[in-house]
Amino acid sequence: MASARGPRWQQFLQELVMVAGTSASAYFLIRYLLSRLDFDPESQKKEEQRRKSAAILRKLDGGEESDGDSPRRDAKKARRQRRGDLVLNQYEQAIAMDVVAPDDIHVSFEDIGGLDDIIEELKESVIYPLTMPHLYSSTSSLLNAPSGVLLYGPPGCGKTMLAKALAHESGACFINLHISTLTEKWYGDSNKLVNAVFSLARKLQPSIVFIDEIDAVLGTRRSGEHEASGMVKAEFMTHWDGLTSANSLGEPQRVVVLGATNRIQDIDEAILRRMPKKFPVTLPPAAQRLRILSLILKDTKVDRENFDVHYLVKAMAGMSGSDIKEACRDAAMVPVRELIRQKKAEGLQMTSVNPTEVRGLRTEDFFSRAGGVRVISQPSQPQTRPTSKASSEKEWSTAESDAASEVEPRPAEMTEPPE
Repeated sequence: MASARGPRWQQFLQELVMVAGTSASAYFLIRYLLSRLDFDPESQKKEEQRRKSAAILRKLDGGEESDGDSPRRDAKKARRQRRGDLVLNQYEQAIAMDVVAPDDIHVSFEDIGGLDDIIEELKESVIYPLTMPHLYSSTSSLLNAPSGVLLYGPPGCGKTMLAKALAHESGACFINLHISTLTEKWYGDSNKLVNAVFSLARKLQPSIVFIDEIDAVLGTRRSGEHEASGMVKAEFMTHWDGLTSANSLGEPQRVVVLGATNRIQDIDEAILRRMPKKFPVTLPPAAQRLRILSLILKDTKVDRENFDVHYLVKAMAGMSGSDIKEACRDAAMVPVRELIRQKKAEGLQMTSVNPTEVRGLRTEDFFSRAGGVRVISQPSQPQTRPTSKASSEKEWSTAESDAASEVEPRPAEMTEPPE
């Protein structure tokens, strides 16, 4: 009897071991298969955001050191002190994709023609309070950096360029916020992204949150607009008000929201209240047009005997900085086009064309047809105010147009064409 129980126990133990082994193998196999399955369709996107945001944050601490006690050096030093304990959630990582390091912005105030008064006021009211809070906050609480700055005016007058130069000169972290970044398909995610904008800006301060075409994001609230849009605006204004309060250490927040628009009338009044500093960037007057031409043509070959920069300054009255640049680009193509046609007529290969054979730029090059449209009136024609509907819609201010149309005196500071 005892001898019969022995084989049964052995068989039972063998079956038990086999079942246990099979169960363990099945467990690890199922676990491996589940780990390979992707239950989150956006996991790859989130992982990419995590890697890119980490690379951007590392770049903020890198770059060349500035000399002396410059604002850029102080701003970078302040960020490095907080870099060790900087942890971002998934929404802040999404916003970090729009962060631009100051060293990656290659625009300075010297690259902007004119606007000296606006630049100086931006330095005094924005850059210095952002980068030297100990100097301003110790004197008076009224001297803190403004919570919002608005640049408004006609298109192509340098608002975005001014914002880039402001971030570059201050050394502040530049969050170039795009409308698409705040647009999410899941209900409530847009509000969380707005929250992440300000929380990330505080972690990276001093920082500038730049919103181009701010009227499209924070326009006037209407009764018929979508609920999600109204919630985003309310969330934005709530966090914006929090910028005026001090942090846990009693220090003022060094975060500025910078907006640019050419439709200031479409911005919500509550948003305008939160942007106490408003700078009009208007069409350039004569002195500014001369400065713009000098900057644009500084590396362009010019035929000195046939180039009258002061006449061009008068002829370009009413044009924006962008219009002037495009006119110069079209004019610079005229000598190149002439040389190409000449070489083709001689039957030469284009590879044999020597760039030094291109003649210098002349005044008459600005009055040729570019793309089928005459950019500037011919010198022989009198300068008259445009009366067509298309021309009148292009004018922004009657006062500016009147001033621009006047015959302006020849500036004394520039007597030679730019080289």
